[in-house]
Amino acid sequence: MNEPPRLLRSKLFWIALLYFSEGFPLGLFFDLFPVYFRQQGVDLGSIGLLSLLGLAWTIKFLWAPALDYYRHHRHWMVAVDCLMGVLMIVLAQTAGFGPWVWLTIGAFTLLSATNDIAIDGYTIDLLNKEEMGLANGVRIGFYRVGMLSAGFILILTDHIGWFWSYCAAALLFLFCAAACWCAPREPVTARATYATSALAELKFLFARPGVALAITLFLLGLLWPVTASLQWHWLADAQRAAWFKVGVPVSAFLLAGLLIAAQARGGKSARGESLTQGPIFGALVELLARPGMLPVLVFILIFKLADSSMGFMIKPFWVDAGFSNQQIGLVSVNVGLVLSILGGLLGGWYTDRVGIFRALWMLGLWQAFSNLGYAWAAWTVPMAPQGADIAVHHQWAMYAASATESFTGGLGTAAFLAFLMAIVNKQRSTTEYAILSSIFAFSRSLSGGVSGFGVEAMGYGGYFLLTFFLAFPAYFFLPWVSRMLAAADGATTSANDAR
Repeated sequence: MNEPPRLLRSKLFWIALLYFSEGFPLGLFFDLFPVYFRQQGVDLGSIGLLSLLGLAWTIKFLWAPALDYYRHHRHWMVAVDCLMGVLMIVLAQTAGFGPWVWLTIGAFTLLSATNDIAIDGYTIDLLNKEEMGLANGVRIGFYRVGMLSAGFILILTDHIGWFWSYCAAALLFLFCAAACWCAPREPVTARATYATSALAELKFLFARPGVALAITLFLLGLLWPVTASLQWHWLADAQRAAWFKVGVPVSAFLLAGLLIAAQARGGKSARGESLTQGPIFGALVELLARPGMLPVLVFILIFKLADSSMGFMIKPFWVDAGFSNQQIGLVSVNVGLVLSILGGLLGGWYTDRVGIFRALWMLGLWQAFSNLGYAWAAWTVPMAPQGADIAVHHQWAMYAASATESFTGGLGTAAFLAFLMAIVNKQRSTTEYAILSSIFAFSRSLSGGVSGFGVEAMGYGGYFLLTFFLAFPAYFFLPWVSRMLAAADGATTSANDAR
């Protein structure tokens, strides 16, 4: 039998295709749908509320156990890509902004989140630990290419109209489904097993109020960026305060971890069922109850804090410095995308070469020092109205800062995502990675939400300098990170020996 071409035998080739298909729906949700509905005359308040449907990506770990149990990740990917293609046709034929639109987009985000779960689980099963670095570099790049592809669909609307552009998106989803079907079969991994039913687990949890409270606090923390955006008159003053925006959810996470650590270990029902064996929250409880997990949880929350705290303020800085939309799009977006892909690839190669732990702290330093470039640019480049003449040396100062930030951001992200993949339990990899990635996404949303207040109080230069120092508290938790990686290595070795 003839072997398939070398490209088709490459894991990196398939990871590139799969993460393109993961990024594409997110681009449609954030870039295409708002433009479409605004052009249909939908008010801004309704469009803003539509973003709440994106909660599916935050709470996806709640149904990730189903995929852990049934496995066959490729089948899930094919099914949800086909269904998302069908929903594109439904949207193409839907007029107005009634309940059907909410239902359709809600189903779309649920399917997209399910696709994320399946692809992440497939990738973890497919890769060995020494391959995770470079694979995550490829993953980062093609995920962003998938998001940008939604922009090309948007461009098509000026030439072929919305109906046929939605049809083009549906065809692209069918292409993604075909790619998923042709992807290599994932290695046989023992499916997650549960010693108790979902109903028995819920009864067990409610009989232990401390654990139920911990899970409630964890969910509150994840959903806080959305709940905090709702305006409650009796909390109006507190909602404007930074301590409220940051302190409440972070405290909720830490308290949840402490409660779980105090009650979950060794906790059993009268029938001998462990808290970690439930099909709904078992993976969450097991993850939080691991020795040393609380410091690791803090590390996950703050490792990318310097990067994410600055990210939301970069584009406004370009605007306030007088740069045109064309310059912003060409340099900060397009060139930045290419450099972040290159940074991800180099960071992934370095991670595979020196190991995840060393790559985390080394590449984390590079990631932090890039913030100084923007701080220098903010003190060097004067503010000006858009369209004003900008001195050439000021333009190059901004371009250099942008290039450095994009490249080093890719470096750090490759090592960080490899770390998240390395510490999950293979049998529950789909669920545990969904939990960890939700925590990471939460910290990114939260830091972006308070960054505007920082710039207003300190100016661009002072705030960008502050973000540089935000990178270093994570280094205090590196000893626990090292022990967690060692424990994950030991668990993997034991599982391989058992086979």
